[in-house]
Amino acid sequence: MQKEQDTSLVWFRNDLRIHDNLSLANAINSNNRVIALYCFDPRLFEVDQFGFKKTEKYRAKFLIETVTDLKNNLSQLNIPLFIYTIKPENCIPDFVENYQINHIFLQEEWTQEEVNVFSKVKEKLPEYIQISTSYNQFLYHPEDIPFNIEQLPKVFTEFRKACEKQSAIRPETSLAIEKVNEDTLENPTSIPSLSDLGFEDFEVHPNLAFPFKGGETEALKRLEDYFFNTKKLGVYKKTRNGLVGKDFSSKFSPWLANGSLSAKHIYYQVKRFEKAYFKNDSTYWLIFELIWRDYFKYVSLKFGNQIFKIGGILNKDYDWSKNQQKINDWINGKTSEPFVNANMIELKKTGWMSNRGRQNVASYFAKSLELDWRIGAAYFESLLLDYDVHSNYGNWMYVAGVGNDPRDRKFNVKLQADRYDSNGKYQRLWLQDTLF
Repeated sequence: MQKEQDTSLVWFRNDLRIHDNLSLANAINSNNRVIALYCFDPRLFEVDQFGFKKTEKYRAKFLIETVTDLKNNLSQLNIPLFIYTIKPENCIPDFVENYQINHIFLQEEWTQEEVNVFSKVKEKLPEYIQISTSYNQFLYHPEDIPFNIEQLPKVFTEFRKACEKQSAIRPETSLAIEKVNEDTLENPTSIPSLSDLGFEDFEVHPNLAFPFKGGETEALKRLEDYFFNTKKLGVYKKTRNGLVGKDFSSKFSPWLANGSLSAKHIYYQVKRFEKAYFKNDSTYWLIFELIWRDYFKYVSLKFGNQIFKIGGILNKDYDWSKNQQKINDWINGKTSEPFVNANMIELKKTGWMSNRGRQNVASYFAKSLELDWRIGAAYFESLLLDYDVHSNYGNWMYVAGVGNDPRDRKFNVKLQADRYDSNGKYQRLWLQDTLF
């Protein structure tokens, strides 16, 4: 009697791409039949302890677009993507049994919610199931940085210099294959709509500074355009603090956040640009920002749940307030600072805010209004298109004075507005009542 073919499962989480995807490559190299799965976990759309939906409509729509694109890209490899809108622990064990899976491949995650879900799934799996996890979200792989996680430097500059000097960036993982499976597996599952996830459909705001769709295809197209068609990469450092329009910064962060774009891929494309055209402060600065992203991932890897605690990683005791009126005024753009208000209205109406804006509104929330910074962080988690647990909580701790800022500074919002919006164009864009 012929033995049934072994089957590998790729469980996609925050690695929603086929390029530079180690879990996918390893599954393909296992010589088994390969199938893929993604869960829209209902917990991601529930209300958190501060009263915000964990994922609001902007990122929900972006996620649907991303998964749609992933499904299309996987189908080119003849790999079906099964999609569920139930908790992973309630569908993966049955799925494993139904499709005779013997090996699961997935990206390693270490923050609490992801760890809890993974543990619940593992508890329900038969012992014979092999599980392979891999770190695939870094620029510098955890095995390649020049110190143990426990010895992670307290400040970014020390981390960056050590990595640049002593660590190499691994090559991208490639898929040297056109089609994986010989047969086509029937897939009865479908991608949920916004209304399936509990949202009403909405029109994208005409002033949105991120007018792009979710998914790997769109991400790679944007990279090609920003680097090679317009060569905007060459002025990135000069323009990155801009506030209006789509080209003042790379806008890679939403795709990086859900893993539809790989940090290593960006790095090697910067190197390609430098070889073809020129190398300057701007080309370096984009890599510099990717190293910052790595650093916050390492901070969360080292400190675990401390990044969610009020005292942050420093265990600092401030007298934080939870004044609801002040919180509401901040959310709704009704503070005494027009620059803060403009940024908060942009976030509320679009799910986007510039890096410069984020630093100012977060500093104002924590340092001027003296509100519990975790509430601000949770609001960002809810609204932002590019929410990433490590960068979000790392940055909020930083500006709140309970993280990695050695200077514990407070932003002067008025001076910042004069400097970065001297003609008031940005503030007028969001503060005046428009026709829309």
